[in-house]
This record gives sequence, C-alpha cells and structure tokens, in this order.
Amino acid sequence: MNAPSLDDIVRYLKQNNLRIVTAESCTAGLLASTLAEPSGCGAWLEAAYVTYSEEAKIDALGVEEALIDQYGLTSEEVACAMARGALRISNANLAIATTGVAGPSSGDGQEPVGTVCLAWIFKNESGIHTYSEKTHFSGDRNQVRQAATQFALERIPDYCGKSVDAV
Repeated sequence: MNAPSLDDIVRYLKQNNLRIVTAESCTAGLLASTLAEPSGCGAWLEAAYVTYSEEAKIDALGVEEALIDQYGLTSEEVACAMARGALRISNANLAIATTGVAGPSSGDGQEPVGTVCLAWIFKNESGIHTYSEKTHFSGDRNQVRQAATQFALERIPDYCGKSVDAV
C-alpha cells in the first residue's frame, strides 16, 4: 500500500474535524509548514510551536525539567509532555510533537543521529488519547526532518482510529 499523500491527509483531517497544534523540536517547524502548504490550511492547522531548546520546552509548553532530566530530550515522555502542553494552550483537538536528533552530530551523545520521538494526542468526547513512538530515520539532517514529518502525518489515521475505537 502506498503512503498517503498530503492531499489524503488533509482530506482525512477535514472529514474528521481535526484541528492540529504542533510542538516541534527536531523538525523545526517543517510539520506545520507542510500542513500549511495547501490553501485553506486554517481549517485544520490551529497553531504551531517550535521549541528547540530545553528552556523553550519548559517555558512555552510547560514540560517539567525533572522529566527532561529523567528521560532526556529525545524521549517519548518528553514528546508526550510537549504535545500535552501544546494541546493545553490551544483550541486544537490533535497535538503532534517531535523531538529527536536530526544530525549531523548527536548533540548530547545519548541517542544516535536519526532517532526521533513523536507523540499524537487526540481530544474528543470520550477523553484524551495519547500515543507515542520512538523511531529511527536514515539520511542527512534534512532527510531525517522530512522523514519524521511524513511519518507524523501518515500515522494520524492509525491513531485517530485507535482513539475512536477505544471508546
């Protein structure tokens, strides 16, 4: 099966009344920028936060410093906290967060280049549903950012379906 195109994802967002807020670190706004490519993007893109530094994650999104200290910046726990923070300060019903190591160096040396942690949080009538993944992408810095962005978008229907089924 072919990966869904951006048009497919946008159609899915509109059909399911999803409004997205992004909380991005390693993708540095590429996820929001991609969602803004089609005209009329205000129907599905609520807001975007690029919080590259540890301090920005804490100050803008309310990520707890103790969580970062315990799990590290590249962790599913931090990605989930970023998504929760973005959802809390927006009118969106879907938050997507990315944090990872795009390269060319590994920064803190704890995670290899290409490691990305992502989180998707859906808010609907049955509550809040959180999903996260840690994955690895090959390539140079921009290839990792692009692959993480595509992956984040492609997974929306999978997790949205799970959140609806979880009722």
